[in-house]
Amino acid sequence: MSPLRTLATVHWPPGEPPPPLPGFSASTFNPLVAAVAERCLAAGYGEPGEPRRTGLLLASAGGDRATALAIDTGAAGHRMPPLLFFQSNPNAVLGHVAARWGLTGPVVAISPPEAAGPGEVPPDALELAALLLADGDADQVLVIAAEQAEPARDADPACDADRAGGTDRATAVLVTAA
Repeated sequence: MSPLRTLATVHWPPGEPPPPLPGFSASTFNPLVAAVAERCLAAGYGEPGEPRRTGLLLASAGGDRATALAIDTGAAGHRMPPLLFFQSNPNAVLGHVAARWGLTGPVVAISPPEAAGPGEVPPDALELAALLLADGDADQVLVIAAEQAEPARDADPACDADRAGGTDRATAVLVTAA
């Protein structure tokens, strides 16, 4: 496997919740992914501009727990908001990031067996990024590790303060072949 060179790294949370993301509701997961991706791409590229052959790779062992809880609650007899089905696909937020930044590389979401620690990216994700680069599918890959704290059953899923297991966290690393 080819070694990777890091172009930019960003960790969340920087002390505030991620900003709301239009089109996504009932959860902080997708805004978290978009916010950490935005900051890392800005650190690596500056501003959105010409299309770039950059792949997006999201790694999350737990996924969007709040959307899953909202869907479970909705399936128990309430009317299901249509946006929940859209945002339950982890590639939906990656498509949002790719469109905003003009990224034309592959879009991949994986669920590693264990969550990465705070400030880390799972080794599986870095190995896959190296493969995408080695195959020539992209010139750079933005690897995002995001974990959402377990929401309390009676909590507002979009509120970090109502999490049973801590706060949401994410790390983004923009890499290229060394």
